[in-house]
Amino acid sequence: MEENFSETLRNLRMENNLSQQQLADRLFVSRSSIANWETGRRIPDLTILARLAQILNVDISVLAGAVADNPLSPDVIIVDDESILLSGSIPVLERIMPNATITGFSKASDAVDFCQRNRVYIAFLDINLGKTSGIDLCRRLMDINPFTNVIFLTSYPDYAMKAWDTAASGFLMKPLKPEDIREQLDKLRFPVSGL
Repeated sequence: MEENFSETLRNLRMENNLSQQQLADRLFVSRSSIANWETGRRIPDLTILARLAQILNVDISVLAGAVADNPLSPDVIIVDDESILLSGSIPVLERIMPNATITGFSKASDAVDFCQRNRVYIAFLDINLGKTSGIDLCRRLMDINPFTNVIFLTSYPDYAMKAWDTAASGFLMKPLKPEDIREQLDKLRFPVSGL
């Protein structure tokens, strides 16, 4: 069985005879940051990941690959301010990704709170969320975890060009169609196995 990021980091730290505090000192982060990474509560950003690879004397792909490894039931969210579309989309996503835990949100702030507490592998985001822009929400989610795959949703294809200015994995027109979802899942920036 492949190791996840927290196990990989802990094993590499121990192989290098470093305590959590010693590694934290070399990265210029707190010891609690290391503890959070080793327990899976948080994942470092790409800059820290590169520094970790250098300190632990491994190629960054070892750490990035471990970040991309998935739990048995990866968290997937969908954010849409139209409750009828949200409630109709969740069953479609559940059919396509039966091993994932799908959580829907009608408010961007609730989605951000969830992502701060959970490792989200895929986020389906409506581009137009009323007062909030899905593009701004994407940037916020990328700040929380740069390895989240974002797929934008919209009823208006004109928004597609703005969506490509972000780190999104894809773009879907509403209403969601199973074949379109499958196609986007095959193109994820950070593949999620077992979906």
